[in-house]
Formats: sequence, structure tokens, C-alpha cells
Amino acid sequence: MSDIRYNREIRIFRNHGGLLKTSLAIKAGIHPRTLYAMRDAGVLERLDRGVYRLADLPPLQQPDLVAVAVKAPSAVVCLISALVFHEMTTQVTHEVQIALKAGSTTPRIQYPPIRVFRFDTAAFSTGIGTHSIAGFEVRVYSPEKTLADCFKFRNQIGLDVALEALRFYRERRTIKMVDLERFAKICRVERVMRPYLEAML
Repeated sequence: MSDIRYNREIRIFRNHGGLLKTSLAIKAGIHPRTLYAMRDAGVLERLDRGVYRLADLPPLQQPDLVAVAVKAPSAVVCLISALVFHEMTTQVTHEVQIALKAGSTTPRIQYPPIRVFRFDTAAFSTGIGTHSIAGFEVRVYSPEKTLADCFKFRNQIGLDVALEALRFYRERRTIKMVDLERFAKICRVERVMRPYLEAML
């Protein structure tokens, strides 16, 4: 919905991909009262506390991942959420699972629900892919790194989830054995994964 009263503000939003956090909108010159008036008039939609998007844009693909990426740009989508992104699972999750570096502050996100997993420096910083969703950068671990993570956290998510993901990976993707072995080593699950990786050869 367009509104001539807010042409300047709408233009600011469009210059930022149609989505802004309240703090950035104010910094760009939009008064808080105007921001809330735009929301009440249906010009903006609220994605999360302090995150607004132009209502006339096409529906977001994977809006939960975009919302988390905007609120927690240092986080990385991991485990079952990454498997869903890579189409390597039949699991349905009602939360976004994210990795954070050990010792970092947990982001305050009202929606969508998140589940945080803490990774040491080596495991956190490797295997990250950056994907553009509706113009926003979303960080997701690669399929190979995600498999290693699933075996590492198998007690929390279930070994059956990891084995199903490995089966989908073998059936649908080019097997990158060097990467699988490297991430297994980084995640310290070499011995656990080795029999399953050998069975893939």
C-alpha cells in the first residue's frame, strides 16, 4: 500500500531493500512517530520487535531466516534449520536453530523462536555460506559442515536426523569427501562419521 504522506520515508525504505530496523530508520531520518503511523496505516508490516518492512513488497521467501539475519547478523543458521534450507531432511522445525561463537551474547528475538547452539571458534567460523534472500544476506553452514555438526550434536537432535541427512546428501548432491572429512575433524567427530563416510564410497 502506497501513501503519499510518506513518500520520503517509503523512498528511504526502498533504498535499504524495503526493510529496516527502528534504530537504522531513525538514523536515516524517519521520526519514531512517523514509523508507527506508517505501521498503523498498513504501509509497513512488523517482522519482529524493531524490524519493519514495506507491506507492498512481494512475500518474503523464508521470512524467519531473514528476520533472524537482520536481528542477529553474526549468527549462522545451523543443524536442522540448515538441513531444511539445503533440502536434506523431512524434519519440520518451529524454531530457527542458529550457531553463535562461545561466549557471545544471545540476541533478543521475539519472533521467530530461536534455539542457540554454542560453537568454539574453529567450528563456528568455518563452512559458512552467504545466501541472498530477497536482497538480504543470510549466513548458513554448507551441507558438508552441517552434516558434521549434526553428528556432533546427535544427542540433542537425534542420530536418526543425521543419518537421514547423510542419505539425502548422497542421493541429491555431489559428494565432497575432502570437505566432509575436514569438517568431521574440525568438529571432532571423525571416528563417529568414518564408518558412514566409508559406506558412501
